[in-house]
Amino acid sequence: MTKKVLLLGESWMTSATHYKGFDQFGSVTFHLGAEDLVKSLEGTEFELTYMPSHDAAEKLPFEMSSLDAFDAIMISDIGANSLLLHPDVWLHGKPVPNRLKLIREWTRNGGGLMMIGGYLSFQGIDGKARWRRTPVEEALPVECLPYDDRLEVPEGYRAKILKADHPILAGLEGEWPLLLGANEVVVKQSDGVEVLATLPDEEGGHPLLVTGRFGKGRTLAWMSDIGHHWLPEDFRNWAGYGIFWRNCLSWLTASSESGTR
Repeated sequence: MTKKVLLLGESWMTSATHYKGFDQFGSVTFHLGAEDLVKSLEGTEFELTYMPSHDAAEKLPFEMSSLDAFDAIMISDIGANSLLLHPDVWLHGKPVPNRLKLIREWTRNGGGLMMIGGYLSFQGIDGKARWRRTPVEEALPVECLPYDDRLEVPEGYRAKILKADHPILAGLEGEWPLLLGANEVVVKQSDGVEVLATLPDEEGGHPLLVTGRFGKGRTLAWMSDIGHHWLPEDFRNWAGYGIFWRNCLSWLTASSESGTR
């Protein structure tokens, strides 16, 4: 059975100025951050639609019927403003449906929602991701902090696994490769919320992988990255990398298998 997954975000543009003696010139480059994830899902039951940040701002649907085509939505490294400020709102001052509320209700009705960490996930760098106190945060199993929430660990840390028997962690025995950072969040004290992994005690024991339920839907928060810089090359090349993401999506979409949507 094919399961359809929508990935929002994981792209950016970089503008640079080059100085060569007296002269200077500019350049702009475009980057995608989820190529390793895309590769790990090739040939599997998961059919991925990758909607980069600049496309998501305009192309994420306004209708529930369009979102219902997907079994899971992954939000990664894209701030809330990108989904709140559609060009009709930002450029023309026209009202449009609130797509954060749409995602919340889609999840309540049985969708599988996942937020993945990064500089513009949860609350993000300088607090600019702005997911705190949004309808999407309401559906997640964690709460965002009101300020810059980055946990930078340049020397690296290894995930501390708390519930190795959970389906998401199946096939991931042994020591995980190093991670270099995460977003700090607060676990919700709600029925059905489980902390599967944390940072090690010497790094504060902050939650790293948390699952939950929202209405008929399943929700998941992974506080580290899809790719660099918080996921070094050793992690992305690890055999468990693809297993982890496929396990996450299998667990998230279990409600769609049972016909609750």
